[in-house]
Amino acid sequence: MKYIQPRPSSIVAALYTARDLGVDVAVLHGPSGCSFKHARLLEEDGMRVLTTSLGENEFIFGGEARLAEVLTGAEASFTPRRMAVIGTCVAMIIGEDLAHAVSSIATPTIAVDIHAGYPENVDGVIATLQAAAGAGWIDEEELARQRVLLAAANEVEHLRGAASRPYIEPDRGALKHVAAARLLALVHSGTPGIAVMNAKKETAYMFADALAALREAAPDASIRYLANLEERGLPKVRADARRIREGLEGRGVPVEAVGALDEYGALGDRLGAAVRDSGASWALLAGVPHAVPAAYTEGIEVFSITNGPRQVAPLRELGHSHVMVEVDLHPKTLGVRSIVESEFGAVLRSLI
Repeated sequence: MKYIQPRPSSIVAALYTARDLGVDVAVLHGPSGCSFKHARLLEEDGMRVLTTSLGENEFIFGGEARLAEVLTGAEASFTPRRMAVIGTCVAMIIGEDLAHAVSSIATPTIAVDIHAGYPENVDGVIATLQAAAGAGWIDEEELARQRVLLAAANEVEHLRGAASRPYIEPDRGALKHVAAARLLALVHSGTPGIAVMNAKKETAYMFADALAALREAAPDASIRYLANLEERGLPKVRADARRIREGLEGRGVPVEAVGALDEYGALGDRLGAAVRDSGASWALLAGVPHAVPAAYTEGIEVFSITNGPRQVAPLRELGHSHVMVEVDLHPKTLGVRSIVESEFGAVLRSLI
């Protein structure tokens, strides 16, 4: 499919995957402005992101000497445990040998040949994981597992998500105070319900707050709470799941862990069956609600929370009655180690 709306970059996906692998310093081999916003955000999450700042001279004569210089300087200045060199469009076009530059330093370092011309951002994830497997950072079993999960996540986006058509009009969704008032009315009337978080990695630090706020608003209500907080996956993903689960339990949320934070795209049928079989009249779905096929929520009043304005229209088409967007969620969940209050959670608490 040819998109006319901006799509996630495979270069950025490679950077995030390097972070999840425990990389301390990532070097973008390209112009200083390449992936600038995400590089700055990832620095908030504890990973230093450097750039070789290639310019016109390197475009013509090559930038391998500059890459070697930056790698040597990073090794001396930061004494990292792991490093990664992430390619860019420029590095690909001029044919840079990233692996050769990496071989000259002592710090365990992977080279990821990637550019932004791939149709799917998961290509950046796969390229990074392949390099990690080659370096012995992950085993072949985990690499195979990640391939399956990435394919499932990609399929969900193409079937029911923001990649389901060439262009989707951005939409901020329903007014949160209206949806919250309706949700509390259902809860206080004794109508049975279920609250589900199926979130992608660190975004769960904020999506989990919707479940915590609902529990605060209705501590005695008979609500089943599910969340994809089993501890599997890359190092950071496992640690995030443990922190968030402990945070919810510390707030009195009787959460059942179903799946892991990197399995969000593959959990639709399991979570959907739980919603359908619970006998609930309403469901709160936070994170990646479009992972759940519409067949499981027929006849149920659905309150869904996403962080993508282009996800609103597809969710409404799935029959979700109240679709809300947590604006700027991702920047607010980078570098955190505990649950972050969401806009919807704040509104719910204000109505208690």
